[in-house]
Order: sequence, then C-alpha cells, then structure tokens
Amino acid sequence: MTCGTLGTSQPFSFQDPATRQLAGYDIDFCKLVGEKLGVKVNFKLLSVAARVPELNEKRVDILAANLGYSPARAEQIGFSHIYYVSPQKLLVRADSGVTGMQDLRGKRIGATKGSSSEREIKERLPESKVIGYTDSSAAYLALQQKKTEAQFASELVLVRLMLQSPPTAPVTVLEQAVFEEPWGLGIRKDEPAFMKAVNDILEQAEASGEAARIFEKWFGQQTPFKLQRSFKIGPVAG
Repeated sequence: MTCGTLGTSQPFSFQDPATRQLAGYDIDFCKLVGEKLGVKVNFKLLSVAARVPELNEKRVDILAANLGYSPARAEQIGFSHIYYVSPQKLLVRADSGVTGMQDLRGKRIGATKGSSSEREIKERLPESKVIGYTDSSAAYLALQQKKTEAQFASELVLVRLMLQSPPTAPVTVLEQAVFEEPWGLGIRKDEPAFMKAVNDILEQAEASGEAARIFEKWFGQQTPFKLQRSFKIGPVAG
C-alpha cells in the first residue's frame, strides 16, 4: 500500500532527525491501516496541490496528508471517517496590532497553495489578497519578511511555527478559530471495499483507545502542544 503524505508538516508527517525515517500522526495512521490489512506500507511525499491528482491517477493508494474535508473535494475523492479535527486559525506578528479577522480586510494573507485553508480564507475575506505559497514554511517566511500581514493554516502548523519563532521576531496565534476542519484519509471513489475496510480499522482504533493514544503521543501533555482531544472518530458530516 502506497500512502501519500506531505513529509514537511511536523507533527503530522516529517523526517525524524534521530532515525531519518518518516514519523508523525499521519504516518502512524497509515501504518495502523497497513498493519491491520496485513500489507507493507510505502510512503510517497507529495505537495499539497498534488494530493488529489496523485490519488486519482493511482500513483498512491491512500492519502494521510492534512486532508481537510469539503463538499467540493468530496466530489473528487472519497473521505474516510474523521481521524482529526483541525481548528483553522491566523498567525500574525506579535507587534502587528491584529486581534481578529476583521483587522485583515483588504490585507495580504499567506496560505499554502492548493490547501483548503487557501480556499476558505479567500471566501471569508474576498476583499483581501490571499497569496499561495508552496508550503507553510514559505508562508511563514513571507510573514516574517512583512510581505503578508497574517498566515492562515491549521492550529497545529501555526503553533509549531510560533514555538520555533526567534525571540527577536515573535509571532502569535489568534485565539479565535475561523472554522474547524474535519480531516479524513483520502481514498478513490471507485474503491468502496477498501473504504469500508479503512473505516472499520478506524472505528476499532477508537473503541480500543489506540486512536486516542496516537493523539496523545503527538499532541498531548507530554508534547510542546499540550492539546486535549475534543473529537471522536466517526463519519464526516455531509
């Protein structure tokens, strides 16, 4: 089974500096599916924009790649049960004076090109200029260089960037989420048996506590993020 993932989005999928192997929340869920199916898992690194085309062109079998659900995207591919829920927030320079989305009307906002974040912020702030960057690191650099006034992405991506920010150039994540985005594993629409098998595995992981343990491993109190799991695995609404 070839799993498409980003590989540049810690703690979802990234190269562990100690082992040089891919690690992260998305990686563990792909490994879980492969283990339960009894198949070897290979990983293929993808850009955000390439996720859906690579799946539909059968270059990968499943996506575990920060894949947010939307009705438009669900017309192109199938979504498994929710395995993560991502608050989508804004990152700003600490001295910017920006306190909410209302302060960004008509301003420049960075987002990852091809992401649901890019699409959603364009819809919510149509009068602003949304600039698409190749990845979250590039969008963050643009924010620090004052090419944009904010960066829009998932909370975890922004918290990671904030924690890595130098003391001389502090940034802050605005508390209010713009919206909450359910994530699913991506599967081709013409593979209902595979979809059922994946959903059964996810339901079993929820019932056994394995899904909660994976969350705690990457986001819990022993990590820099210190998040509490506020969702359970289940079907995507809509």
